[in-house]
Amino acid sequence: MRPLDGITVVTLEHAIAAPFCTRQLADLGARVIKVERPGVGDFARAYDDRVKGMASHFVWTNRSKESLTLDVKHDEAAQILDKLLAKADVLVQNLAPGAAARLGLSFEALHEKYPALIVCDISGYGADGPYRDKKAYDLLIQSEAGFLSVTGSADEPAKAGCSVADIAAGMYAYSNILAALIQRGRTGQGAHIDVSMLESMVEWMNFPLYYAFDGAAPPMRAGAAHATIYPYGPFPAGDGKTVMLGLQNEREWVAFCEQVLLQPALATDPRFHSNTLRTQARAELFAMITEVFSTMTAADVIARLEQAQIANAQLNTMHDLWQHAQLRARQRWTEVASPVGPLPALLPPGVPNTWTARMDPIPALGEHTDAILAELGYDTAALAVLHATKAI
Repeated sequence: MRPLDGITVVTLEHAIAAPFCTRQLADLGARVIKVERPGVGDFARAYDDRVKGMASHFVWTNRSKESLTLDVKHDEAAQILDKLLAKADVLVQNLAPGAAARLGLSFEALHEKYPALIVCDISGYGADGPYRDKKAYDLLIQSEAGFLSVTGSADEPAKAGCSVADIAAGMYAYSNILAALIQRGRTGQGAHIDVSMLESMVEWMNFPLYYAFDGAAPPMRAGAAHATIYPYGPFPAGDGKTVMLGLQNEREWVAFCEQVLLQPALATDPRFHSNTLRTQARAELFAMITEVFSTMTAADVIARLEQAQIANAQLNTMHDLWQHAQLRARQRWTEVASPVGPLPALLPPGVPNTWTARMDPIPALGEHTDAILAELGYDTAALAVLHATKAI
């Protein structure tokens, strides 16, 4: 038995934040019914065609779901949604600001009719406030939340290489829904969850926020290096590869000088005798470290770092990651079915010993429409009318 077996989630979702949230609920056993626009569906289906013709974002965030096509503005849509929600435990939506309320799907409109229903609204800026109606895409939220001001090089800001603002919002929606389900088990009452991408991202920004507390200078943009700890970041080796390493304390600085650089006198050099001094002298130190590493391969550097018990990592590419030895050793890859055949999929993080994650197929657009509506009492003739009038 999975933790959310028997839980039904209805979701009006697109892009990343809400789909990532609901896919994780599906991983735990929830039945997730994804309501999509007839003909086109979730617009993330068309982001690219890199996975045998399917979009990479969609493949990632939509396995184990059922796809129901429905024109939510059609005259019959309200009745269909009403029947769906009567059997649901959770409603998730990340439509444009105000759209769910116009469809009668606000928590206030639903709570009296379905007092046990949990309603989770995911938006860019939240349900109120002066920014409520602003369009919010991942990069825009990264910018608004100050993430770009501390990420990148000294000369130019850079965004994260994955959708961190969407992921943050999806994770907070996911965890808050789990908490609301626990609370409902005690009170019998549903809840309204209002998750904003901005607030989720700002939570993740609290270290640089506090570092810049009371008007202090914020962390500098340091590329892939750490902004406030040094040496901590990428260093080239003599074979053209890059090694990532990180020191956390003075004991490790001594070990680094003695066992990696083979320059024990450097450990007591007054120019580098604290992390603050090393951070200030990072250009000088970088030149000294790379001079040593230039005579070695990346594998040799990592071997010395391991011997000295200094934290390190390879700077892997996506192709390296597909072949990562640790993921393979821990058997973290499986397969899921899809409209284009079986695809590799990473098992969800966390290894419970009492159940296995649900890893069901990625749905084709509208694949489950007729079956779901049949469950709700629509017979063959009624389905034919809905198809003919383009309601589904």
